[in-house]
Amino acid sequence: MLNTIKREFRVACSKRAQPVWFRVCKWVVLLGGAYAFYGSRYFWHWVAVLAAIGFFVHFLYRWQTRAWTRPWGGWNDLEAGREP
Repeated sequence: MLNTIKREFRVACSKRAQPVWFRVCKWVVLLGGAYAFYGSRYFWHWVAVLAAIGFFVHFLYRWQTRAWTRPWGGWNDLEAGREP
């Protein structure tokens, strides 16, 4: 179990998965949106829906890459998916 968590963290932090500029933009949009919509009536509904979509996309990629060991859809950092 611990090896799986370490591998998932390594894949998530891989510099070849997403360029730095994309990561910065992604977090600016996410945090800016959270700041702008916090306190609205449907804020927690949107958080739940976005989390569900994130999990779905994560597991779709994991399934298509066979646990990060094969390239698919822009993912080509196979070393990050291998056991240390």
